[in-house]
Amino acid sequence: MPPFTRRQFFTSGSHLLGGAALSSLFGQSLQAAMSHKAGGPHFAPKAKRVIYLHMVGGPSQIDLFDYKPEMMKWYDKDLPDSIRNGQRLTTMTSGQARFPIAPSKFEFSAAGQCGMMMNTELLPNLAKKADDICWMRSLHTEAINHEPAITAMQTGNQITGRPCLGSWASYGLGSMNENLPTFVVLVATPTNREQEQAISSRLWSSGYLPGQHAGVSFRSKGDPILYINNPPGVPDSVRKRTIEGLNALNELEFQQLGDPETQTRISQYEMAFRMQASVPELTDLSKESEATMKLYGPDVKTPGSFANSVLMARRLAERGVRFIQLYHNNWDHHSNVGGRMPSQCKDVDQPCFALLEDLKQRGMLDETLIIWGGEFGRTIYSQGGLSKENYGRDHHPRCFSMWMAGGGAKGGTIYGETDDFSYNIVKDPLHISDFHATVLHLLGFHADRFSYKFQGLDAKLIGVNPAKPVKALLA
Repeated sequence: MPPFTRRQFFTSGSHLLGGAALSSLFGQSLQAAMSHKAGGPHFAPKAKRVIYLHMVGGPSQIDLFDYKPEMMKWYDKDLPDSIRNGQRLTTMTSGQARFPIAPSKFEFSAAGQCGMMMNTELLPNLAKKADDICWMRSLHTEAINHEPAITAMQTGNQITGRPCLGSWASYGLGSMNENLPTFVVLVATPTNREQEQAISSRLWSSGYLPGQHAGVSFRSKGDPILYINNPPGVPDSVRKRTIEGLNALNELEFQQLGDPETQTRISQYEMAFRMQASVPELTDLSKESEATMKLYGPDVKTPGSFANSVLMARRLAERGVRFIQLYHNNWDHHSNVGGRMPSQCKDVDQPCFALLEDLKQRGMLDETLIIWGGEFGRTIYSQGGLSKENYGRDHHPRCFSMWMAGGGAKGGTIYGETDDFSYNIVKDPLHISDFHATVLHLLGFHADRFSYKFQGLDAKLIGVNPAKPVKALLA
């Protein structure tokens, strides 16, 4: 058995010495048996892959999916203390003298046979898919600021350093292809860049899972991955020999130290070499039909646009990438909702419709789970100045809306209700841990049994929360 590093020794716990002794007696077969692996899904998954569209900043549920016509009568009246009920506020509005109600300025109407009341003024294309979508209007979280909220939404915990959902999917299900990463991250550029939030690579970290399960970020401009192409004057044959030499050195290091991250480095070098051929083919849209390009809208040919990124997500899914995480920024509407919401919705409306339609036409939707949502919601009261045509909204973790489609999600479902102020949940609350448990269920895992040994604990995406999948959301 190769000697352990100092870090491995101290993180291996009380079983290290016994394991080392047994390994010396029974050889490498026991060592392989003791290594922790997910072992595949617990039951047949409905979803083979995931495309997660995260709207960074917290979309306003009141202006999109949580119809509150009663609020028109409350324009510019103060939020009742009985509704707020002493709940936590951010420092951005806690000092306001009053909390004036700001009804949505946008037109809502019923969409689909399910009758989902939504903003059909700004999302007319998405409304056509209402019966394919599982609508969730009662998400809630404890985090009220962006960094802890988005971290909790992506990793199940407000504290950084945990594996994200994409890493758990990679760890549990493994790869479906040899020439592309299992988990890919795309960051789209919004048309309006008025108030963007920082997007940290910590969000696609593998945390305490092996490094091979971290997300690989593809750039929107230039080479999708830095240094993926050979330097000038270096042919493939020289690059191949260089990688073979590096891997031989890394293999020697692994034999001496036994650090599993060394094997990750070896596999990454090999993957990078294969990607030199696969990535150019992936990013070449010239073979997409004219009908497909038209389906995604006029921005599809603009590198880094949401439309272009969503089409790239479909191409990645088509080529066996297990989990695609796509971020779209500028949903932090503290002001100018009237000016910015139309731009944000124009970015996402047609491409989201196109993604669902495209996947359905290709026979992929039933096995591809699409997730759309942010890290929290927005307040019914206005932050700053208020008029009937414009207003701002602060962070609101007590209730927000998301949607899923395909991959075993129950289309046409409208789950959860909030009060007339979209401030408190009155029916079917959906904590983000239960949402995570539902997604894991669709991937074939019992959330309370899907774990990884870390520092003596069975670490899980849902942590110690008693989370369960929500059966009403499952087809």
